[in-house]
Amino acid sequence: MPRVRVLTDRVANQIAAGEVIERPAAVIKELVENAIDAGATRVEVEFSHGGRSFMRVEDNGHGMSREDALLALERHATSKIVEADDLNRLITFGFRGEALPSIASVSKFTLQTREAGADLGTEIAVNGGKFVHVRECGRAVGTRIEVAQLFNSVPARRKFLKSHTTEAAHIIHGVRLYALAFPNVAFTLIEDGRVIFRSPSCTTLLERVSSIFGRQLSSALMPIDVAEFGMRAAGLIGLPGQGRATRHEMITFINQRPVDSRTLNYALIESYHESLPKGRYPIAFVFFEISPADVDVNVHPAKREVRFRSEPNVRSFLIRNILARLRELSPMADATSLPEMTTPAGSSDLSRESVSSENARVVTPPPSATGPLVSPRPPAGQPAPVWPSSVVTIAPRVSPPVAGASPEPARSGGSAADVTRQWRFLGLAHKQYALFETPSGLALLDRRAAHERIWFERLQNAYRAGAAPSQRLLLPVPIELDAIASALLLDAQKFLAAHGFEISEFGRNFFRVESVPDWMRPSDAEVCVRDLLALLRDGQLHAREIDLGREELARFAASRGVRLPETVSETELRGTLADLFNCTTPLTSPSGRPTFIELTQGELARRFGKA
Repeated sequence: MPRVRVLTDRVANQIAAGEVIERPAAVIKELVENAIDAGATRVEVEFSHGGRSFMRVEDNGHGMSREDALLALERHATSKIVEADDLNRLITFGFRGEALPSIASVSKFTLQTREAGADLGTEIAVNGGKFVHVRECGRAVGTRIEVAQLFNSVPARRKFLKSHTTEAAHIIHGVRLYALAFPNVAFTLIEDGRVIFRSPSCTTLLERVSSIFGRQLSSALMPIDVAEFGMRAAGLIGLPGQGRATRHEMITFINQRPVDSRTLNYALIESYHESLPKGRYPIAFVFFEISPADVDVNVHPAKREVRFRSEPNVRSFLIRNILARLRELSPMADATSLPEMTTPAGSSDLSRESVSSENARVVTPPPSATGPLVSPRPPAGQPAPVWPSSVVTIAPRVSPPVAGASPEPARSGGSAADVTRQWRFLGLAHKQYALFETPSGLALLDRRAAHERIWFERLQNAYRAGAAPSQRLLLPVPIELDAIASALLLDAQKFLAAHGFEISEFGRNFFRVESVPDWMRPSDAEVCVRDLLALLRDGQLHAREIDLGREELARFAASRGVRLPETVSETELRGTLADLFNCTTPLTSPSGRPTFIELTQGELARRFGKA
């Protein structure tokens, strides 16, 4: 058995780097936090090739002496705490003393610093954990750190990095979070020699969010500021009904520290249970303040997670106050919601059920809404159309088949007709379950699950055949995204274009949706694109693995596109049954839910005590 030995400092630092330094954005995060802790009022961040080849963070803080600069590169060396009790009074970011030695152990690292009153500064160069030189240098008061060739000493780690665009997006997003938290600090961000961001001088949080995350997002927010029992929550939260497919736009700060707090996130989600449908997440920029003694920020090496002394109190405080704020606006939101106008029928329907639903129609917003118009505007001088008081939706539809494509599953010798002929239709329960008497008992058909399965398989077949018809929008839909979403969209642009989307870049982080797949309602263009980007961000949609990506896209389309009329005839339902039984996997929907359940006569007899 190998002997027990103490690791060298170099190996220990490289292991610590694996916990603290996951990607270039983590390096920038640690260095920016050190700059803020040093009292800087100006921070400049520069990087190249997504941070792989070069990163620089320069500040005008108080700087360090030669002795302090050397000590800062030793493990567990920090000026933030002395005793363990100091952890209960933390008001700074960095305190573990692992960031600088960890970064220096996996890169070509150069530190230049000068404290006030010193004639000369100090320059320290380290390459892969080995000191190269320590010498005097001339510079202004403050600190400049350069990190080049990240992971040069552990090349296996480089394989786990994403594309330059994606890594750059994470850096930009991280710097913007600190610019949002510290408006009194002037931030400059430079990518590949080009200035892409300067922190604005703003007087309100809404202005900062608008300048950093875009006006589209800020227009959907409302302020909140509540305090009680030593806790305060201030910031901006989404209006009732404004949600996202993922939690990426739920941004929380604890004592100005950007964190991913499960307690705060769940409290926000629970607060919106009356305002958002299940599966949607609120938009929020919440600054939560609490005594440092009541929160533990030392539960994660990179300090991304925190733990509260009394999580029930924090959760109750947030839910109670945010829910009250949302309820103040809910009646107003209902009164001002805009009905929608109809569009002309122009596409073939997915199933027989939808073909004969003559009263069903697709709807899009009126001109005052932000969505594109499909039907023409009324001629000049004529009165505007009267918007209906209720929205009637349509069953799913697909575009006409393309020559050479086989969008419909092959039928197998009339077996589906033989099965459905023996089922006697009894009625429709709760507008979504069709009840049939079968030779062996009773069957309940879930209309939505059945349509999702039919549509899913037809889209899969169409994608395999290279058929992805699209509809061009009369008015392109503008979308403003954050840096990470923009990078994901650019990476996936070719995949989306091959499946019916035409999205063009219109400036940095600005895009225009000019065409959408034929299965999508034009009024849903912005929401669907944002939700697809959220799936890409979470790794649920793989644009580079074409077969897997097509399957996930078809599943997404089936879940979003099915809109069934409330009334349906027996003929339509029998057509749906025939289409369902001709599917490859008719028993479940694409998400795994049963399409129908059958109660046998024996089970019915047992239920009524006749067995």
